[in-house]
Amino acid sequence: MRAMTLEAVGAALVPRERPDPEPGPGEVRLRVLACAVCRTDLHIVDGELPPVRSPLVPGHEIVGRVEALGPCEPGSAAHALAIGQRVGVPWLGHTCGHCAWCAEGRENLCDTPQFTGYHRDGGFATCVVADAHYCFSLEGIALTDVQAAPLMCAGLIAWRSLKLAGAGATLGLYGFGAAAHLIAQVARSQGRKVFAFTRPGDAPAQAHALALGAAWAGGSDQSPPEPLEAAIIFAPVGALVPAALRAVRKGGRVVCGGIHMSDIPSFPYGLLWHERQLLSVANLTRADGDEFLAWVRGHPLRVDTITYPLEAANEALRDLRAGTIQGAAVLVPG
Repeated sequence: MRAMTLEAVGAALVPRERPDPEPGPGEVRLRVLACAVCRTDLHIVDGELPPVRSPLVPGHEIVGRVEALGPCEPGSAAHALAIGQRVGVPWLGHTCGHCAWCAEGRENLCDTPQFTGYHRDGGFATCVVADAHYCFSLEGIALTDVQAAPLMCAGLIAWRSLKLAGAGATLGLYGFGAAAHLIAQVARSQGRKVFAFTRPGDAPAQAHALALGAAWAGGSDQSPPEPLEAAIIFAPVGALVPAALRAVRKGGRVVCGGIHMSDIPSFPYGLLWHERQLLSVANLTRADGDEFLAWVRGHPLRVDTITYPLEAANEALRDLRAGTIQGAAVLVPG
């Protein structure tokens, strides 16, 4: 197999040849068809998330085809998968199943989780081993491999964020990238009015938002034309928290949808008063994935992507860091 490997925090990924990994009990080996590039990959490469292993193969928005099965019990998730089946692999790669959070059905808060492309080698490679229990069937998903890859994180975390945002009819999205361009379409299908906030002066991103049905698009330094009932912050910029609180009406919610964010500056209590709520989203549950993919099967979804060969992973990360990608960057092993 070929893999783009992180061998030192802050350094460029290095192409390496490795033996194809063998799946263990309950695991599957997938031939990677496409792997989207997430901002969390940037946080890992840049050291903003503490490194947990080295060397590491990043990537957690994987579409692959099953090519080998590890030992499995009859009736298990691995037993249900078939050679040649197309599946998706998300950020949540494994949970313990017995801590208090798992017992409550809140596996996204598991005390000892494993995340794909962080604790486990990920999809910036030609093949990957995954826990079969955390793979999603892509049967009935009428999207190409490249289009389906961003669903595995951008789509899933945006879906969970939208659920936490509540049912408000006016929704602000701060940071119009891979996640926002997908969930804006979901929100519009639910009859919501979407307001998109981009980097100040980012005309291409604002045009992208308007093309996807946003009622308004402007810079994050601007106020929306009407009060918001909820806002989701996808950009990892702490200064957007007081800006979003200022934009939501009394009783409104602000949801932080990222794993990492820069420090939130101090702000007057008056921005939080009147029962405004500030929430964070952590990871996802498999139930979130089942719900979101069920929605995708029943609705048209436009997924805008820019593809890169696997060996150009550093270029994709650079472009994501620079904010020049409209939609999602996707690596294709070829």
